[in-house]
Amino acid sequence: MTAPSTADPAELARAYYDALDAGDYDRLAALLDPAFVQRRPDRTFEGRDRFVAFMRDERPMTDTTHAVDAVYPHGPGVAVRGRLLDAEGDEVFAFVDVFSVDSGRLSSLATYARGDDG
Repeated sequence: MTAPSTADPAELARAYYDALDAGDYDRLAALLDPAFVQRRPDRTFEGRDRFVAFMRDERPMTDTTHAVDAVYPHGPGVAVRGRLLDAEGDEVFAFVDVFSVDSGRLSSLATYARGDDG
């Protein structure tokens, strides 16, 4: 697995969405620290391999795009505000992702999501 070409947190976050939307799971894995953890409203994924396996094989919608509306790069990590869009371009939900970066890789992600109900 090749190390990311950048240690810039904002570029790492954008590369994360690009890899996920393209279905490039090898690239996605390369961006993540082996001990990567994602915490989201419905579950927690511990470990890069578990997270990538879910994104590749188990998530209910794979034909989606992350529309990044703003990137907040200042701090120990980076925050991103955006929307998940379905195949037709309709908004599934809005989100804020807060990434932590360690040694040039994404080490954790806290996802906060809002759907149509609030």
